[in-house]
Amino acid sequence: MKIFLIGFMGSGKSYWARHLSESLDLPLLDMDEEIEKKTGLNITEIFSKKGEMYFRTLEHELLKGFIRRDPLLLSCGGGLPCFNDNMSLMNEHGLTIWLDPPVEIMVERLKRKKYKRPLLKDLDDEQLTEYVTKKLSERTAFYSQAQLIINPLDYSVESLTQKILSCKEPT
Repeated sequence: MKIFLIGFMGSGKSYWARHLSESLDLPLLDMDEEIEKKTGLNITEIFSKKGEMYFRTLEHELLKGFIRRDPLLLSCGGGLPCFNDNMSLMNEHGLTIWLDPPVEIMVERLKRKKYKRPLLKDLDDEQLTEYVTKKLSERTAFYSQAQLIINPLDYSVESLTQKILSCKEPT
């Protein structure tokens, strides 16, 4: 089984990836961590030194390698589904799950960890809400192609595990 967790920052991808990896007994990979390992740079440094195009190309190349692994649970960066036909690639090779909590929940989570996110650290609360709303509206067309769309607030680890097991993975 291959599972690709997608969603905006603050949607809970890291939390759910850890718990689902354990409950489904799947090896876990985090795309951003894998990119940092490969380059020796953190994501902010990659964007500032090499640019977004370099980052998106590397992300796509790593994804093409990861889809050959089975089993796998991949926690994707928020922008990954929106570039290089990555969403189609993931849908062809596994189960895509969009974690889609309410915007207010993501904003509250991001407020607590703004200092860890260079793009957000200088935004006040109103600007942060506007930023999340705008970016999410740009990405919804991609995210909505996921095979399973859930509000993670409606699930426990056990109930989401059962929901995933009841889904038929594409061949």
